[in-house]
Amino acid sequence: MNHKQVAKDILTALGEDNIQAAAHCATRLRLVLKDDSKINQQLLDNQADIKGTFKTNGQFQIIVGPGDVDVVYDELVKLTGVRETSTEDLKAVASEGNKPNPLMAFIKILSDIFVPIVPALVAGGLLMALNNLLTAQHLFGPQSVVENFPAIKDLADIINLMASAPFAFLPILVGFSATKRFGGNPYLGAAMGMVMVMPSLVNGYGVANAITDGSMPYWNIFGLNVAQAGYQGSVLPVLAVSWILATLEKFFHKRISKAFDFTFTPMLAIIITGFLTFILVGPVMRIVSDGLTDGLVWLYETTGFLGMGIFGLFYSPIVITGLHQSFPAIETTLLAEVAKTGGSFIFPVASMANIAQGAACLAVFFITKNDKQKSLASSASISALLGITEPAIFGINLKLKFPFVCGMIASGIASAFIGLFHVLAVAMGPASVIGFISISPKSIPVFMLCSVISFVLAFVFTFMYGKKILNVETGTSTAQTINEDPSEVAQGVQDEVIYAPVSGQVESLRQVKDQVFSAELMGKGAAIIPLDGTIYAPCDGVIEVAYETKHAYGIKSALGSELLIHVGIDTVELKGTGFTQQVTQGQVVKRGDVLGTFDKEHIQAAGYDATVMVIVTNTLAYGNVEEITKEEVGAGEALIALTQPVKKND
Repeated sequence: MNHKQVAKDILTALGEDNIQAAAHCATRLRLVLKDDSKINQQLLDNQADIKGTFKTNGQFQIIVGPGDVDVVYDELVKLTGVRETSTEDLKAVASEGNKPNPLMAFIKILSDIFVPIVPALVAGGLLMALNNLLTAQHLFGPQSVVENFPAIKDLADIINLMASAPFAFLPILVGFSATKRFGGNPYLGAAMGMVMVMPSLVNGYGVANAITDGSMPYWNIFGLNVAQAGYQGSVLPVLAVSWILATLEKFFHKRISKAFDFTFTPMLAIIITGFLTFILVGPVMRIVSDGLTDGLVWLYETTGFLGMGIFGLFYSPIVITGLHQSFPAIETTLLAEVAKTGGSFIFPVASMANIAQGAACLAVFFITKNDKQKSLASSASISALLGITEPAIFGINLKLKFPFVCGMIASGIASAFIGLFHVLAVAMGPASVIGFISISPKSIPVFMLCSVISFVLAFVFTFMYGKKILNVETGTSTAQTINEDPSEVAQGVQDEVIYAPVSGQVESLRQVKDQVFSAELMGKGAAIIPLDGTIYAPCDGVIEVAYETKHAYGIKSALGSELLIHVGIDTVELKGTGFTQQVTQGQVVKRGDVLGTFDKEHIQAAGYDATVMVIVTNTLAYGNVEEITKEEVGAGEALIALTQPVKKND
């Protein structure tokens, strides 16, 4: 890479004197610009050594890659004289003059609470969908599967038991997660959730009937009648209770001496919160929760297909703003009250939007002659069709604009049909082409038809419009973007196995909550949710990059692979706290050597994701880069297989 030329091209594309502040992390330049309208995006896209760009939190980020980004950064500073800043200072510069948005702050809180418990709700929801398939009539015939085959009735009962558990005991899940988010002990939050769903209480789903028919039992506390009402399936009451519990716990921690704190703080926090829950907070928040649920049902029933069409039209723009992060809280409420609501109208619309954006991105793959766009569109479109839209939206559709708009229109039309035929989800699941498993059984055929409508319209609209303009815009850029022939790049690389640098649960790189890594802009690889905090060398090789912040390592293996090990997301901002480093740049290492350590709890307590990414940055040199391990892996076990491409003359 000609680092000086890359820096010059970046400066030309951004505009002279347009850079207000600059910093960099392990993979990308992070810039605060004075005027975003001066950006020449096409010039940046056509620069062969720039792997992508995006805007987030007031920063314009340019992906260069490990081992090169710091050199390009130095050259850029020399050319511009811009003040060098740390990533933390850069965030402060980016936020100057921006008042905190209370709505977005509230949505961020909801997201932090509900995202961790979504897997449990999805598991229960999909089991519920399976139970519905087994017990629904007129789906595979006049009678249900269970009625046709009575021998599987007990099997269906067990499935229904497992499906109901996450929703019946929802306050325990929410109490744990919410109390942790509010700064309290999550186990106290779980305990308070258990209090709210004790079997001796009237089941939360039957509280309204018990009050109506006069069968509700009451405690008499100094002349005050307190209803013995449970909160199964509740959301808002538990959120309020969790906040009170965490606040009381922090209050007592500050005021009770350490000798008595461990014993009396939990007891006082629980007993005070418990009485407030049953006497005041629970009943009030139940009324608010019922009002919210009734309001959503009224909105859905009143606006009908027109409202769903508008919602579908703007769903993808909502994703860009981040407002969709509040939807799990709303969906959980709708699904917990499924007897009243019939299910969630959000999930089917989200599925239409995701399918449309994936189809639009796939159309770009077929019409573009830009190798960089084609490579990204191929993987991003599949990811979007399976429910993960960020790579497609941010990597392709928004940059070209028209695919994003075509996807919006297709989603709006398909969502209108969703509303017209009253398609509702009865479970949480993947909002994608396989989303039918979460839909009410009687509506599955209509959902699949609407999915086809969304896909076909988005693809056709994008293909027809893009065919006219995209080749004109990018037809000469292929050679500028990627000049490397894989058979030429492959010289010096061999088939190789990369081993896990840390023990933990393996997940797809596309699931990582960072659009650079999830879109595979740095290359393919794997991600590990770590169990411990020691990083081992995944191969024999040389340390090419050892960052001062100790959160990332660049390694050139003896067999030719170029690897980036990145510990956590945005952990560069910790400035090395919580990390140790035991290697230096240029050091030769053997597989299994300790590279460094990290404190997982410290990283998470600081608000960062501790996921470890292993990325093959010279992915183009290989015919195939594939995960070997699919679930859990121990440090030193096989993780990624690298295969040489077939040469043209073979």
